[in-house]
Amino acid sequence: MNPFVITGSVPDEYFCDRRDEAERIIRTVTNGDNLCLISPRRMGKSKLVDFCYGKPQLRKNYHTFYIDILHTKSLQEFTYCFGRSVFDQLATKSRKTMTALLACLKSVNAKFGFDPVSGLPVFNLELGDIVRPDYTLSEIFEYLEHADKPCIVTFDEFQQISKYPEENMEALLRSHIQRTGNCNFIFSGSERHLVSQMFLASARPFYHSASIMELAPIPLPEYTSFVINHFEKGGRMISEDVIKKVYDLYDGNTYCIQKTFHEAYDSVSPGQECTLSDIVSVTDSILEENGTGYRLMLSEIPTRQKELLYAVASEGEARHITGVNFIRKYSLASSSAVQTAANKLKNMDLLTVSDGAYHISDPMFRTYLRRLANPSLRLID
Repeated sequence: MNPFVITGSVPDEYFCDRRDEAERIIRTVTNGDNLCLISPRRMGKSKLVDFCYGKPQLRKNYHTFYIDILHTKSLQEFTYCFGRSVFDQLATKSRKTMTALLACLKSVNAKFGFDPVSGLPVFNLELGDIVRPDYTLSEIFEYLEHADKPCIVTFDEFQQISKYPEENMEALLRSHIQRTGNCNFIFSGSERHLVSQMFLASARPFYHSASIMELAPIPLPEYTSFVINHFEKGGRMISEDVIKKVYDLYDGNTYCIQKTFHEAYDSVSPGQECTLSDIVSVTDSILEENGTGYRLMLSEIPTRQKELLYAVASEGEARHITGVNFIRKYSLASSSAVQTAANKLKNMDLLTVSDGAYHISDPMFRTYLRRLANPSLRLID
């Protein structure tokens, strides 16, 4: 098995570091508290939560749910994803739990029943079946409140609810959570400024309702030992210098470096060493693999926004983007045009701001843009 897992659950032996973070998450939710987990996208939040869910303390004693709401745009879609997850995790286990769900979900026009051959519950729920999402949401929380074991619910990309057209979404969800004694929650988010405001601004409904935990990159020494150890177990070799170059290219982004070493591990045979040349070839291949999607995305972005993306990608960390020096350096339009473009790119989650510095949200996309702007650029030397 390739030890650099990029899809599915990660076995303990292939899980790099994060032991302290996992212990804190488990300790927080089992002590009856809620947790707000913040980190840039693809830093490993979902894998970490999944890792915690697999631990005996949670697996044996709790019902666990993971709901990714990044793609949702409204209360109706949120409720659909939430209800679907609850059913898939609980109601399909037995006729008893199915009956309990039927008793709660009275507002849903879905098709319930049991398969005549297997005897397993059948639940055919479409988005359009949720005609009163506020009522259905109440029923889902009621169902969880009476579950036979305590529940842990993770809402991934939680900042998305602040973008819904329903102005009372935060207050509505907070009121349900406050009344629920049988559940604890993990609110995971990648847009730091939005998530921080939700939990640290005194005027917001979720103010001080969860402990805050920021997920930083895995330290280079820890990841270096992890990579060398697994290469050696597979009869392969790799140097610390090569590992550092990949780590630096992607600023320690867990998915990007994990994807690179996943491909690099398969590119060399047992008894061989993974060289810098191998890494360059792997990186080029990965960028080309993602190129079609990136090119399609760029084709739909207006010119001024695209120009700003290239400029920020070239800087890596761009400050004072509306200043004269930055605008002149990259031949951009006026300060107001740059600010407008930046706001639109932030809303599209292509650009993020941290401590006054602008970054491309996806390090691999940033690397692709740098290569596109300068085809002769050597990304790794």
